[in-house]
Amino acid sequence: MSKDSSVNPQAGDLAFTRSDFKGVVPEASYAGALSFMRRRYTKDLTGADVAVMGIPFDLAVSSRSGTRLGPRAVRSGSSHIAWSAPWPWQEDPFETLSIVDYGDCELDTGYPDKVPGQIADAARQVLASDTALLSIGGDHFITYPLLKAHAEKYGPLSIIQFDAHTDTWADEEGRIDHGTMLWHAVREGLVEPSRSVQIGIRTHNPEPLGFNIIDAIEVHKRGTAAVIDKVRTIVGDARTYVTFDIDALEPASAPGTGTPVIGGLSPYQAQEIIRGLAGINVVGMDVVEVAPAYDISEITAIAAATIANDLLCLYAAGRSART
Repeated sequence: MSKDSSVNPQAGDLAFTRSDFKGVVPEASYAGALSFMRRRYTKDLTGADVAVMGIPFDLAVSSRSGTRLGPRAVRSGSSHIAWSAPWPWQEDPFETLSIVDYGDCELDTGYPDKVPGQIADAARQVLASDTALLSIGGDHFITYPLLKAHAEKYGPLSIIQFDAHTDTWADEEGRIDHGTMLWHAVREGLVEPSRSVQIGIRTHNPEPLGFNIIDAIEVHKRGTAAVIDKVRTIVGDARTYVTFDIDALEPASAPGTGTPVIGGLSPYQAQEIIRGLAGINVVGMDVVEVAPAYDISEITAIAAATIANDLLCLYAAGRSART
C-alpha cells in the first residue's frame, strides 16, 4: 500500500484535506466526506489528468426512475474499495495519474430541453483543460451529450458499450430518451458503428445501425478470451469511448437499476473483458444507470464503483502504452 506523505491520515475527510492528487491513504469507509475513491473534490483542474464527474439526471428513463441518485451511491460504494490499489491490475492509476473528483454537473431539470447542452458544456469545460473525463450517471441518455463533447475534441469515435440494450431504437429529433441516444449519435456522426462494439446485449432491436454486437449468449458460450480478441480486432487503435450500463450485469449482481434483464454478465466476466482490453486508446468513459432505491446492501453501487475504477485502470494502461 502506498503512503501519501503530504496527507495526515488521521486528519480524515480526504475529499477536502488531501493536498496531493496522487497516492492511496486508508480512510474508514463508514466515515468522512465522500468523494469518488477518496479523491480530492476540486473544480481546479490544474495538474489533473482525469476528472470524475457525476451527472445526476434521470428524466430520460423508460421504466423505473432513481438514477439521479447514482453518483452519490457510486461515491459511497467506492469508499469500500478506496483503501488499496485496484487488484489485480499491475499499474495503480492513483500513483501514476492525478485524479480528482470534479463534483456533479449542475443541471436545471425544470428545463429538460436544456439539459443535453448543460451536460455537453460541462464536459467541454473539462476536456478543454486536456483532462480526461470519467462520468458517473445518471441514466444512459447522458452518454449522448458526452459523446458530442468528446467527438468535438477527438473526431468520430469508436465506442465499446456494455449493456443489456443496444440503445439504437429510432427516435425523433430533439427527444430525450435513454434507449435512443446512440441513434442520435450515429445520425450526427459522433461514433463509427463499424469500429464499435456492444457487449452483453440481450434484448431485440431490428435495426442495429451497423454496430458489432456480442450478445450475452456469445459471451457465456465463447468465453471472455474470445470476446477480448474480437473487440480488439474491431476497435484497433481508434480513439475509443467506453460506456458501461450497469444493467449489463446479471440482476443478481446488480439489482439497483431501472431496466434489469436476466441472463447478463457476471462481474467477473465484465472485469475480465475490461482487463483484457488494456492498451486500447481510451479517451472517455462513463458508468450509468445505477438506481440505489432498488439496490440491496449496496451491491450495485459497489459493483459500479469497482467497474469505474477498472475503467480508470484501462485508461491508465492505454496512456502508458502510447507513451
